[in-house]
Amino acid sequence: MLNRREFLRTSTLAACAATASAKTIPALPAARKPNIIIFLADDMGYSDIGCYGSEIDTPHLNRLAKSGVQFSSFYNSPRCCPSRASLLTGMYSHQAHMGMMVDDHARYPFPAYDGDLNENCVTIAEALKPAGYATLHSGKWHLSSQQKTGGNPDRHNWPLQRGFDHGYSMITGAGSYYTPNCLTRDNEPINHFDKDFYFTDAIGDEAVKMMGDVPNDQPFFLYCAFNAPHWPLHAPEEVTAKYRERYLAGWDTMREHRHAKQLASGLLKAEWQMTPRDPRVPAWERASYKKWEAERMAVYAAQVEILDRNVGKVIAHLEATHQLENTLIFFMADNGGNYEEFNIQTMPAGSKRAIWVPDAAPDGSELQFGNDPNVMPGPANTIQSYGGPWGNVSNTPFRLYKHFAHEGGISTPFLAHWPEGFKAQGHITHQVGHEIDVMPTCLAAAGAVMPAKSKAGTVPAPLEGKNLMPVLRGGSLADRGMLFWEHEGNCAVRDGKWKLVAAFPDTWELYDMDADRTELHNLAEANPAQVHRMADAYRTWAKRVGAQPWPMPQTPGGDRSGLPLPKYLEDDRQ
Repeated sequence: MLNRREFLRTSTLAACAATASAKTIPALPAARKPNIIIFLADDMGYSDIGCYGSEIDTPHLNRLAKSGVQFSSFYNSPRCCPSRASLLTGMYSHQAHMGMMVDDHARYPFPAYDGDLNENCVTIAEALKPAGYATLHSGKWHLSSQQKTGGNPDRHNWPLQRGFDHGYSMITGAGSYYTPNCLTRDNEPINHFDKDFYFTDAIGDEAVKMMGDVPNDQPFFLYCAFNAPHWPLHAPEEVTAKYRERYLAGWDTMREHRHAKQLASGLLKAEWQMTPRDPRVPAWERASYKKWEAERMAVYAAQVEILDRNVGKVIAHLEATHQLENTLIFFMADNGGNYEEFNIQTMPAGSKRAIWVPDAAPDGSELQFGNDPNVMPGPANTIQSYGGPWGNVSNTPFRLYKHFAHEGGISTPFLAHWPEGFKAQGHITHQVGHEIDVMPTCLAAAGAVMPAKSKAGTVPAPLEGKNLMPVLRGGSLADRGMLFWEHEGNCAVRDGKWKLVAAFPDTWELYDMDADRTELHNLAEANPAQVHRMADAYRTWAKRVGAQPWPMPQTPGGDRSGLPLPKYLEDDRQ
């Protein structure tokens, strides 16, 4: 591994070369610089919006797909804060010091797992502000180890300290949709909420307000990071009600319907078989508590629909102000659908839980905490998740979930829309993209270059991703190169059609993604040379970015890779 001096010298040379190359991009006149918007969903699976197979009503996202570019093979990271760090910096999450979760720096003596956004990296906002952009954040942040807003908090890695002019920001990773914790406006805490407050709506409303405050002749960058549809399952009854009967058909039927839509649209190949239902989940016919199970998914669907409505609010503002044609819009999710069964035993103890979970419901009533089939989710006094059975539906047709580097954990819907920038109309591209590509694409679209120095005063390392503008304009990338993943020992390498992947603590599996993207036919035993080549590449990458073997020293709990089955599912399997 390079020492610090060697690393800085190498980074400086590479960064200078990258900056010189970037300066060849013709600068756009100020009036012609596009607005740039990134919409990010939280814990939403590959198939959860209509244009990716879902039965959930998402007309505004479907509209972006119909008049833009839709990716069939776009990747995120296996977990929320690693993804957010990677997306905003164009670096692998380990380079951004977010290989694991926030607030882990006290446990893991490795910089890549520090849990606090690396100040040697540059965020999209920090790069676009010098190019004349107003920089706006609305929604979830989750990139600072300092997550408490009371007293005199350390704000060094909050949005306004990382390049944003204004922020309506939930600093932590999750919370009630009716009384979210750690919510701030421009660094100041928000502690009081109206009786009709709903966080997803507030994120959309604040985004529209901030856009409206930007001068007409100034382009803006908006990072609109929804908390939806992350747990807890919270949604108004009037939206949940429309889905209640729909999900009584059960998870097996819903997976089949979604897969059929994916095939009919040309999103996926017919030869890619849908994965079998997760063997840890019972057939719907044998499931207990069907009414409660259907309600879980109905609330989740309502959360997705409300997210879509708020995307619609932003689009409506752009249309009303005649800015839609020259606004580059991206939509994606931070990781695959989540299998976590929300029980008190699975929650972190102490202060973390106090950050995430309110002491009581907004009306003062007792909180019903955990997935209890005798308590219907949705109201403010409940804290529940939709669990593995419906997470399996969200990730149709793929295997596994958030946390893992199999396709179910790292495949995201990805939409790009910019009428003046590319003329695609409902084009599906099968080229591979990754969230590290978003930042270089934003810089190219804006005619911007990387700053000479980072917040820490160092020369920024070169970006890891690729500029996707050639793909968005109907062309291709000359050299995609290898892509890598690591999270809690779940590892992967993608190189052209080949993918090497392991779910901790299992061994490497090898798949031909052209023939078998659903990862059903492991070719590792028949191709040892391919495995060896890609495993060597993984080890080289891990050394370069600081990824460690798992479990790391001081890692509590050991193997976390299994799916804990709650009692009601154990009963169903007997």
